[in-house]
Amino acid sequence: MISKLVIQIFIFVALGLLLFIAAGTLRWPAAWVLMAEMGAGSIALGLWLRRHDPSLLVERLSVHYQAPWDKALVGALIISLIGWFVLMAFDAVRFHWSEIPLSVQVVGAFLILLSIYFNFLVFRENAFAAPAVKIQTERGHRVVSTGPYAYVRHPMYTGIVLFYIGVPLLLGSWYGLAAAMFSLYILAVRAVLEERTLMAELAGYREYVERVRYRLIPGIW
Repeated sequence: MISKLVIQIFIFVALGLLLFIAAGTLRWPAAWVLMAEMGAGSIALGLWLRRHDPSLLVERLSVHYQAPWDKALVGALIISLIGWFVLMAFDAVRFHWSEIPLSVQVVGAFLILLSIYFNFLVFRENAFAAPAVKIQTERGHRVVSTGPYAYVRHPMYTGIVLFYIGVPLLLGSWYGLAAAMFSLYILAVRAVLEERTLMAELAGYREYVERVRYRLIPGIW
């Protein structure tokens, strides 16, 4: 587990370096705020899981993709994330294509915090919130329909949507906000395919889908 935590920390630092290298400067306050929010949020969630649900922490650190489409979509999300960070650095700092008011950047920072809170709600309610799509038979996998799951079927994805909106607003990149739509489309495809797996293999999930109509955003989708 320690080695996997070290790898995750290395990936986090690498993403931060990518932002600053693409920007060509370390004098980017918004990027430092982003790194602080992401770092503090990850540490806080990790410590909470270690205390309250260590089995879920182990599950989230031991990612094993069972479906080829799941591995492919996650790979596409990772590649798009890298390109997204570079684009926002170019846009907001290196070439100054966009101008976003400070008040809107503050809204972006708040949305990132809100996305972290959504993750906490998911972890608190769902002990089976693995990063890979799979049925965790060995852990007694069952349908969770309480907490945020009473309103949307994929509340963690809802948090990710907030993240993809909040980050470009905080960093000051309208182009980044537009480009986020590509990653969100991939996320939507994954949600649909994930539900097909759950309806086919997880007892009670089909009935849950009939009760909770929306996947990510109440009243919309």
